[in-house]
Amino acid sequence: MVLAAGAPVALAQDAASPVGGERLGRPAVQVAPLAGAPALPAELSGRAWLVADAGTGEVLAARNAHEPLPPASTLKMLFADTVLPKFDRSTEHRVAPAELAELGVGSSLVGVKENLPYRVEDLWRGVFLSSGNDAVHVLAHMNGGVQQTVGEMQARARSLQARDTRVVSPDGYDMDGQVSSAYDLTLFARAGLRNADFRSYCATRTARFPGGLDKTTGQRTAFDIANTDRLLGKYPGLIGVKNGYTTNAGATFTGAAERGGRTLLVTVMHPEAQGKVYDEAAALLDWGFAAAGKVQPVGQLVEDLGAPQAAGGSGAPALGDPRAAAADADAGLPPWSRSPVLDGADSGLAPALWTGAVLATALAVWGTARTAARRRAAAPATAPRGPEPLDDVAGATGATRIGATGVGGRRRLARRTRALLRGTRPRRRA
Repeated sequence: MVLAAGAPVALAQDAASPVGGERLGRPAVQVAPLAGAPALPAELSGRAWLVADAGTGEVLAARNAHEPLPPASTLKMLFADTVLPKFDRSTEHRVAPAELAELGVGSSLVGVKENLPYRVEDLWRGVFLSSGNDAVHVLAHMNGGVQQTVGEMQARARSLQARDTRVVSPDGYDMDGQVSSAYDLTLFARAGLRNADFRSYCATRTARFPGGLDKTTGQRTAFDIANTDRLLGKYPGLIGVKNGYTTNAGATFTGAAERGGRTLLVTVMHPEAQGKVYDEAAALLDWGFAAAGKVQPVGQLVEDLGAPQAAGGSGAPALGDPRAAAADADAGLPPWSRSPVLDGADSGLAPALWTGAVLATALAVWGTARTAARRRAAAPATAPRGPEPLDDVAGATGATRIGATGVGGRRRLARRTRALLRGTRPRRRA
C-alpha cells in the first residue's frame, strides 16, 4: 500500500534505479502493512524520514527517502566514520590558531582554545556531545586539512553507496550545494555504529572537557559538557546517534535504539518545528518496534562496498548463507570427505578432485580386499574361516561385500563404483 502525502518532490536519483529499491525512489510515504500491523503515527510533519532494521537492513517505512536536503550537523556522522579510525584516542595535539580560523559565523562550538594540547578522545567528545565545529576543524587539520577531509568524506559516501550526498564542509555548516538524504544519513549511522569508539562517543551523555589555563594557578581548567541529543537517556534503549540544526536545514536527527534484541535506525529531516524532530523520531521508533514482522520491507539499506573481507580472499560465509551450515558440518573432516566446492565455498575439494578422491578410495578398498582374499586362499585347509569382511565404500548407502574368489567381487565393486560416481556429480544450480 502506498500512502500519498503532498505534492511530488524532485529526487536526486533516477526513479528507475534508486539505491535500496524502487519504492524508495518514489515520493511520499511508502509502507506495506500486513495483517495486524499498527498504523503509522498520525502526525508526521518531517519532509523526509525513514525507519529501518539495523541488523537486516530492511526499510520498514519511509517518506521521500532520497530527497536531497541540507543535513546540518548530522553530516558529522560521515565525518566521524571517515576520520575517527585514523587516530589513537590517547594522541595529543596542540591546536594552532590557523585551525580555528575558518569557522562559519554562528557555528556551534565546544570551546577549543588555540595553543593548547587536546587528546583526540576529548576532541571527539566535543564533536558528538556539543556538535563542536571547532573540534571538527582541528581533527580535519590533523587529517591533512579541510579540503582533503572533504574529499575523503565524499569518497567514503561513494563507498557506502550514499549517492544523494554532496560534501562541501566537514561539519555540516550550511554551504551552497551541501545536501544529503534520510536514506544516506541512515547509512552513515549504520556504518558508524560498527566502530566501538563511534558507538561509545555517541552514547555518552556528559563529560569533562579541557578548558584554558587558570590565570592564578597556571593549571589547566575543565568544564562539563552535555549531549544535545534530547532523546538520549529519555527514550528507552536509545544508543545515539546525532542531531543537527541550522537556519537553512531546520532540524535533523538520526537515532538508533535497541529493544528485545532488535536495533532500529530512524532519520527525520525538516519537520514543521525544531522540537518536533525528537517527538517524530520517538514515534517512528515506537511504531517500528511494534510493526516488526508485521510489515513487508519497502526497501533495503545497501552494504558498504569498502568493508574489509575476511582473511582468505572471498571471506567467510555470512549468517544465513547455506554455505555456513555446510562449513560447520564439514569441520574436522578430511578434504575428500567434505562437500564438493560449487560456488566458491572453501569447505571441500573441487568436483573433479573430489570424484577422483572417491575413485581412489574405492580402488584402495578393492586392493585391500583382494590381498586379504589371497592370504586366506594360501592358508592351510584345516584353518578355521571367519566371517567374510564387510567394507564401507565412502559415500555409499550400504556396505559392499567382497567375496574370496575375486571375480564376482570385482564386478560388483565396478558396478558400485559407477553408481557412486553418477551420484556424486555436482548438480547445476538455477
